[in-house]
Amino acid sequence: MKGNCLITDIEFVSQFSTELGEDYACAKSYVRDIPTQALVFVRSFTHKLAALVAKQQQLQFTSPNLYDRIEQLNQHRLLDVTAIRAMHKLRADGNRGAHPEKYHLTQAQLVALAEKSIHQILALVSKVSAQLCEQALPKYRFVAFDSFAGRDLCYRAMMHNDHHAQYLVAMSFKAQALMAQEQANTVSLDQTSVDNTAAEVQRLFSQAAYWFAQAAPFEDAALFEHGVSLLHGYDQISAVANAHPSKEDAQAQQKAQSKQGELFIAKAASVGVVEAQALLGYFYLVGSQAFKVDLAKAQTLLTQAAEAENVEAMSNLGVLFYQSQQLEQAYLWVNKAAQSGYPHAMYHLALMLANGEGCQQDEAESDRWLQEAASQGQLDAMLHCATQILHDDCASKEALVKAEAYLHDVIKYGHNVAAMIELSVALADGILGRIDVMQSAYLLTQAKLHAMQNSNEIQLQVIEPLWQSLLMQIERVIELTPSEDELTALLEAKRLLI
Repeated sequence: MKGNCLITDIEFVSQFSTELGEDYACAKSYVRDIPTQALVFVRSFTHKLAALVAKQQQLQFTSPNLYDRIEQLNQHRLLDVTAIRAMHKLRADGNRGAHPEKYHLTQAQLVALAEKSIHQILALVSKVSAQLCEQALPKYRFVAFDSFAGRDLCYRAMMHNDHHAQYLVAMSFKAQALMAQEQANTVSLDQTSVDNTAAEVQRLFSQAAYWFAQAAPFEDAALFEHGVSLLHGYDQISAVANAHPSKEDAQAQQKAQSKQGELFIAKAASVGVVEAQALLGYFYLVGSQAFKVDLAKAQTLLTQAAEAENVEAMSNLGVLFYQSQQLEQAYLWVNKAAQSGYPHAMYHLALMLANGEGCQQDEAESDRWLQEAASQGQLDAMLHCATQILHDDCASKEALVKAEAYLHDVIKYGHNVAAMIELSVALADGILGRIDVMQSAYLLTQAKLHAMQNSNEIQLQVIEPLWQSLLMQIERVIELTPSEDELTALLEAKRLLI
């Protein structure tokens, strides 16, 4: 207590651990303006908390991986089950902050996730302190979130040439751009909206590229991000369009810029930037402009990054071992990536469990991971689960609602023809509890358009009889003299198919 006033939440955490209090204060300060950075500190907090508990209980960790460390605390019963679950939740949410676009998170959802993580930290500290300390920590008052950190960073980046602030500002622009890009890539009837979103995406990427370039000579992490911005052409407008080159010159310029980006990434990897090691390992795994396939180098780099908890490196290391038929090693790393919250690894783990590759075959566990991957937005898993539900004659109404939502997301984010066909048939046949021939016809026309663009003859052969069947269904219903509104919808659906 200070007089008659309760201590603040930051003081509360700092009384438990000064080091943890610093991470908590940083995480909280970025929640509103740069939630991705807030979640970086949430993950750091979880790491340090695990180390603090282990040190106090004289436990030596056997792995650098956070998931393994939390499980080691669990195996030695150093924390109760609810505390262990809370630490895993914070670990997983920290991963989401690194790649929000892969979880289809909007800026608002990211802020909500960061806010929730802050409150989870406070609950966890209360629980852990009660278990580990002789005296309980005092009560505290929660100070509301503010929006000063982002403005302060921008001021420091511009007025003081603060290179770390420049890097953080760039990371904020990049996160916003990636999430906006998800929206720009979705299926939409409103072309004007799509064009406006695409312009905003390019603006945000250009801003990110500028600040990464400013910070790159002074910050290793910024050097890596500068390489990524060159590799992916974040600043295409200024780098290419303003120069008015020919098409061939523009392609050559972009190719040279991408190669330069790869070299910057390699330089960042050489000074220990984990994300750079993961990406350079991927270059050696599949080949790139600057680097030829070298599986030995790929394994070394991916292992370094995987042991430092980069989930994509874990997953790609699993791919490397899978391709060389070292299935037990493949299963080990895919499982670790899945346990660390990486949806793509969850899906591939489900496939390995279903087939008994590198592990004991387990259909129930495979289904559990499929469901988890789908709930985390992994498109292949969502399509698989939705198809299973639609083909189950005993599926509940709740399950059908979930299947429809999954298919809409797979179509929206993946432009997936199979999902378009599945949903079209379900709406035409009334499987979802209603018949909507207008939406069914639209989905089928979209499926045909994408199949033609991809020159996929097999998909076109599947679509053709469905197309004719739906057209006949519409014509039969028109003959039954429907209401005026129904007739308008039926004629519009017919127009789409003729």
